[in-house]
Amino acid sequence: MSAIFEMPINSETLAPEEVVQITGCARRSDQVEWLSCNGWTFHKNKAGEPIVGRLYARLKMAGITPAALATTGGWVPDFSSIQ
Repeated sequence: MSAIFEMPINSETLAPEEVVQITGCARRSDQVEWLSCNGWTFHKNKAGEPIVGRLYARLKMAGITPAALATTGGWVPDFSSIQ
């Protein structure tokens, strides 16, 4: 199995500090705006904090579109630009 799935996961969701690090925003409303503008999937809890799944964040940061995994049966590298 791929190493990305073998990495230990402390929590299924990112910690608030990790969301701040990714978005560069400390305020919740700014985090939500950044995540929305950059095409991230997230949920808001009752307190209004954006909740991002850890595996989703790992795939997104690696440039793998999670939706592509579902439609193609798995991620396939694009070698079309290699000469």
